[in-house]
Amino acid sequence: MIRRTGTRDAETMKRQRYLTRAQQEQHLGWALVLPSALIIVVLILYPVLYNCYLSLFDFDLTGERTFVGFSNYLQVLQDKEFLYALGTTILYVTCTTIGTTLLGIIVALTLNKKFPLRGLVRSIVLLPYVAPVISVVFAWQFVFDPVNGVFMDVFYSKLGWFSQRMNVVGDPKTAVWAAILFSVWKNFPFTYLMVLSRLQAIDQNLYEAAEVDGANGWQQFKAITLPEIYFVVNALILLRVIWNFNKFDEVYLLSSNVKVFSVYTYLKAFTGTMDLSQGATLAVIQFVLLIGFILFYVKKVLKW
Repeated sequence: MIRRTGTRDAETMKRQRYLTRAQQEQHLGWALVLPSALIIVVLILYPVLYNCYLSLFDFDLTGERTFVGFSNYLQVLQDKEFLYALGTTILYVTCTTIGTTLLGIIVALTLNKKFPLRGLVRSIVLLPYVAPVISVVFAWQFVFDPVNGVFMDVFYSKLGWFSQRMNVVGDPKTAVWAAILFSVWKNFPFTYLMVLSRLQAIDQNLYEAAEVDGANGWQQFKAITLPEIYFVVNALILLRVIWNFNKFDEVYLLSSNVKVFSVYTYLKAFTGTMDLSQGATLAVIQFVLLIGFILFYVKKVLKW
């Protein structure tokens, strides 16, 4: 009886020690996560909630506030400039996302093959992405300059594609396409780098077996490469949509005539009459649209 009791006591003590260690690990985990959680709450969650609160008021720079409920939202949704900014944003995000994704995949597939100086070429391709935005924006503005720019010199003076010189980044109808082209050129190296890293992790025996079975290059890409890079590419598409939907610096520096959501919100809130309540409302609408897309994309495409 004494031995059995001692054995039970020893087992109970071991369980208590085990539970104590588990609790210690749990406490350690919370202690490690807590700083990041606080940063998220302070820097992200609080500004979002406070901005939602401000969107329900009509206020000015003096600090006076008048509760107006959802009238700010009704005014924004009935504004033609808002609808124009929404259409411009959809066009910009769609074209830049497709462009960076396709170009990144093509470049990654090309540079995944062996050829002389491959390492040097891989490094050079990354230059647009790592170059300072302000410097490359000024370079592109010079390219599209209506008098001395390379673009007009080639397509107007030499090829004669245009009947007269035009300010590409100064005209809202053409500036959006210049911004799209610039964004694709500037950001495709990130897609290329992520896809290339996944391509190098694919087992080459799969391609050798496919060749033995008589599969051509397209069949190998469709049956092996595409499934292997599927989740990487779709995750990149999600990130690119999020980044480009909120893009401000590249667009505004290149041309303030491209009124995507971020630029339109800035111009509405901090220029001219400085309608801060409308700016807060636009920011909330932009946030809701983006969250809705993320939830739909994650569930339907990524299937997480």
